[in-house]
Amino acid sequence: MNEIDRTTQRTCMVGTLRTEHVGSTQRVAGWVHRRRNLGGLYFLDLRDRSGLLQLSLGPDWTDQASLQVVQAAGPESVITAEGRVEQRPDPNPELATGAVELRVHSLELLNAAVTPPIGVYRAPDEEAPSEDLRLRHRMLDLRRPELQRTLKLRHCLVLEARNYMDSQGFLELETPILTKPTPEGARDYLVPSRVQRGEFYALPQSPQLYKQILMAAGFDRYFQIARCFRDEDLRADRQPEFTQIDVEASFIEPDDLFGWMEGLMGAMAAVAGVGAPLPFPSVTWAEAMERFGSDRPDLRWSVEIRDWTPALASAESRILRAAIESGGRVRGLVFEGGARLSRKDIQGVEAPAKAVGAPGLLWLKRSTEGVSGPMARFVSEAVVDAMGLGTGDLALAAAGPDRVTSPALAAARTAALTALGVAVEREHAWLWVRDFPLFEEDGDRLAPSHHPFVLPHPDDLADLDRRPADVRGLAYDLVYNGSELGSGSIRIHDATLQQRIFRMLGLGDEEIDRKFGHLLRALRAGAPPHGGIAFGMDRIVKMFTDAPSLRDVVAFPKTTAARALFEGAPSPVTDQELAELGLGLASE
Repeated sequence: MNEIDRTTQRTCMVGTLRTEHVGSTQRVAGWVHRRRNLGGLYFLDLRDRSGLLQLSLGPDWTDQASLQVVQAAGPESVITAEGRVEQRPDPNPELATGAVELRVHSLELLNAAVTPPIGVYRAPDEEAPSEDLRLRHRMLDLRRPELQRTLKLRHCLVLEARNYMDSQGFLELETPILTKPTPEGARDYLVPSRVQRGEFYALPQSPQLYKQILMAAGFDRYFQIARCFRDEDLRADRQPEFTQIDVEASFIEPDDLFGWMEGLMGAMAAVAGVGAPLPFPSVTWAEAMERFGSDRPDLRWSVEIRDWTPALASAESRILRAAIESGGRVRGLVFEGGARLSRKDIQGVEAPAKAVGAPGLLWLKRSTEGVSGPMARFVSEAVVDAMGLGTGDLALAAAGPDRVTSPALAAARTAALTALGVAVEREHAWLWVRDFPLFEEDGDRLAPSHHPFVLPHPDDLADLDRRPADVRGLAYDLVYNGSELGSGSIRIHDATLQQRIFRMLGLGDEEIDRKFGHLLRALRAGAPPHGGIAFGMDRIVKMFTDAPSLRDVVAFPKTTAARALFEGAPSPVTDQELAELGLGLASE
């Protein structure tokens, strides 16, 4: 029992009572979770954010007025109750307070609730209401103990992050919410200015430019629990507004940042009961794509992609020969015990590979009777041995350029491991992926792989003009169990190089000055070498709690249509309100 929980209307919170409080008189307050009437004896489960407590009311120990009031105290009504803590005759081991109950002397109904449209209490086998219904009545959904535990953990994680970053000498500095539009890879949310008619602010997609300018200003180490906004199509791991732990530091190289951020993740993981053995392993982007076909591989399983091009170069297969002769490769995966998958199961594994652009997969099973599958007719026993296929195993192969086979095999890897029900080899797999390509090719144009502020790898600077697609950047991602938790880079601190990169991306000098003039002025004023990273706070909580969606770790989330169902946003505004902003709606 904590004294800070005491108020004028209660002596403690309901979840704090234990056997050592038996015999004491306490006053509690909260919501009626369940009510049971057993022939004149009433039992209420009272709930607040600390937990549940059973209250008992009976004619031998409760005043008559309270016995009459309790009949109006339906589910979700708010009450206060005063009584004596007693040993519970039927202990409930599933509750922290299950050994005690409060025998109520008096009860006061503070607010009688209408019949709730969705229940806060659900039996284990009871189907949950639809997500839309839960979001429309979010205040009731937020009363569920599961959501309250998650949001409390979120608070604890943010608090731990702040304390850790402070201990490492980082200053928490706020950057503007109303800013100017900048290209960050998604559409901006625009805010019209009433004072400067015809001009617009943008809500920040990230504090990227501001934190670089803070480094030029000499603050050395910065962080912020930052609210960010992106007008993009939503998925389970996307929301139009989100929170990130934003970090930047001066006079550093990637390994400096890795050390700090591993400490941060370790501290937060400890709060959540998640394993984070330090230091985290590190691979280059090229190595991750070669071994796993993905730049965010899930290393809870050790299955890796194999290059079978030499073994299958002479195979009598038109598909394989064509792929190899055109400069592609034959690569694949071996799953121990995978031969137990049926043809239909394998088609299910193949579907996600086709969904990312592969024409299909070839497969081969090996049993005590020999080999079977589409590849069986053109492989010898020696080739099967060279592929590393043991008895009872399944091989899946893809032929073609790496840009096709890598994502296909990455998708097939996940699908096959799921179909086989292979147990994870480690529960918590962390990985740094570093040295991403500086650019992506978008037709005959270049686009930034991360963003246009990434410093080119010093070993590749000579290739910047002649082979830009081969240039690596000092960019890095932190991956946890196959999900990207954070992304960052060492930044360009030289204005001449930064302007050169902008021009390579197709920006003219006038556009560069209009969009990035303030950054270039800061760099020319003497910016130190610097770099940083940003972690998705919502995604960290989602991953640490194994929640199915970000909507389960945010208090007031949006739907996949970017609507806030509880408060009804977005909503129309009047013509007068638009006119004050110098705006009008175009006819459809």
